[in-house]
Amino acid sequence: MDRKELAVEFKHNGHNCCQSVLCAFADELKISTEELDKMGAGFGVGMGCMEATCGALIGAQMVNGIRTFQGKPILKDAAELYKKFNEKCGATLCKDLKGRDTGKVLCECDDCVRNAVEMCEKS
Repeated sequence: MDRKELAVEFKHNGHNCCQSVLCAFADELKISTEELDKMGAGFGVGMGCMEATCGALIGAQMVNGIRTFQGKPILKDAAELYKKFNEKCGATLCKDLKGRDTGKVLCECDDCVRNAVEMCEKS
């Protein structure tokens, strides 16, 4: 199973979007899924309120940070990941992605998770 579909499987088995992205990289990051679940627990449904950043994007940013941080800010990488996610998914806020206020879904959770994982794989 590829990593994108593994992440979706996590999503369908009780993990939030952030946890799903994180756990899909558990082998590479050498961090247990239990620890990654703890890290991502507060980042479901746009940090629990749909008003904030998509959990899948947060998970991708965490993966990027764990992979690349070497004592200096990685703001350029973070900004690039944010930009790519926004372009591919149509928004970065959970409420906008889910169409809470407009009734128009821009990107389903499964696809947000897939896109976030894909962006991590390419970085």
